[in-house]
Formats: sequence, structure tokens, C-alpha cells
Amino acid sequence: MKTKHIVALALAALLNLAGMAWAQEKVLMMATTTSTEDTGLLPVLAEAFKKKSGVELRWVAVGTGKALEIGKNCDADVLMVHAPAAEKKFLEEGAGKARTEIMYNDFVLIGPKADPAKIKGKSVADGLKTLAGQKAVFVSRGDKSGTHMAELALWKSAGMDAPDKEAWYVSSGQGMLQCMRMAAEKGGYVLADRGTWIKFEAMPEAKDMAIVIEGDAPLRNQYSVITLNAEKCPKAKHEWAEAFAKWMATEGQKVVADFKVMGKQLFFPNAQK
Repeated sequence: MKTKHIVALALAALLNLAGMAWAQEKVLMMATTTSTEDTGLLPVLAEAFKKKSGVELRWVAVGTGKALEIGKNCDADVLMVHAPAAEKKFLEEGAGKARTEIMYNDFVLIGPKADPAKIKGKSVADGLKTLAGQKAVFVSRGDKSGTHMAELALWKSAGMDAPDKEAWYVSSGQGMLQCMRMAAEKGGYVLADRGTWIKFEAMPEAKDMAIVIEGDAPLRNQYSVITLNAEKCPKAKHEWAEAFAKWMATEGQKVVADFKVMGKQLFFPNAQK
């Protein structure tokens, strides 16, 4: 009788350990961008997705370039990024399986409220030309993030290469919040996504800073979810990654629309219906 009891306890313990291991494995690892983390959106998405699916969403927040590299190295299960040209190349190279557009916000050019370069209200191309002409301090992400890639494209559309060898052009290699802090300290200008700006705007460091250029068509900032190629990354959790992409394009759209900071909507859902 005693032996049967011991065997039963041992079996129960083994089943419990197996159940715990299964539960621990029900985790989806995502590589994403600093803007989605800095704004506070990620925990909200994670809570809603877990409630729906039982899958825990975890993430590393880096620049889009680094996130795509993480995906190529199969060190994540799914990506949420915002550099369309780089994303499409990622798929063309066979690293990704599918790209689903999920939401957008926009970039804004931030500068001192006094606007010493006098660029407020200009187009972004004219604003950048003016900054270059006046050698006004400009802080760049310089980290191959989605924001940095967008900035490089804006310089190009203004007819210039990024002035990365100029003393007034500061390539920080830092995240968005830190770049805005640096711009505020130096009395300079910086390109930021609107969502992170709204968060920064409430901080003491932002008291002398304001949006100087906004609303120009090239400033739109598209976000997408990318699932990985199973042949390249066989160990990735593809089923849950696809479930997350589908959820973001359906029920997750309301979560995105309802998310606000300081009473302001930061991201706008735009998954294809």
C-alpha cells in the first residue's frame, strides 16, 4: 500500500512538472521597436493577447534594424517593426514568411520652442535644408532603427545625404527618449515618432521643446508584424506567431485604437479589412 502511494505521488509530481514545463513554454518572444515600449503600448497588447490566447508575449525592444537582425538569427518568434523598405527586403531575402500592416502614427520634427532656425511650418524637406544651411544642432538616432531609416530617407528626399560628418549633426546611437533629452540639452532638433513625443512632452526635460514640423505626407510611420520563415527558423513558435499577427489585425485593432497617453491617441489601427 505504501509503495503504491509513493508511486502515485511520484507520477503526480512528474505530471505536475510536465504541466509546468508546458506552461512555461507557452511564451511568444517578439523583437520590436523602442517606440512601442517607450509609449507603454506593449504591456497593454501583451495583457489583451494573453487573455485571448493564453500565450504570454515577451519582447526585446531595439531599433528596427536590430529587430530584423534578431529575426534573421532566429532569436525571436515574431517581429513588430516600422521600416517598410527594410521589412520588404527581409521578406524578399526569405527570412520572413508574411508581413501584416497593423497600425501607424507619424513622425514629427521637434525643436526648441524659440525655433532659432525658423523652420516652423515648413515642409520637412525645406526644414532639413534650412537646418543644414544654418548648421543647427540635429540629434540623430544613428542606430539603424525605423526612425533612423526614416530620417535618412527624409534627407535623401530633400536632395542631401545625411550630414553625418558634420560637427552639428549628432549621431547618438541611443533610443528615442534619450535622443530627445540630448536635443533638449543642446537646444537642437530631432526627428521623433509622435507617440514617444507625447510621452516625453509630459517630462520636465521637455519644457523648452515643441513640435516645429508635422503633418507632411513623408512623415507617416507604418508598423507591421512579420512572421518568420519556418524553413530558416524551424524552432520558432510559428503557430503562436501567426495567431498573434491575426489577432493584431482583428481584435487587437481595438486595443490599439483605445490606447492613450495623456488622453491622446498614439497609434491608429489600419490593418487591411
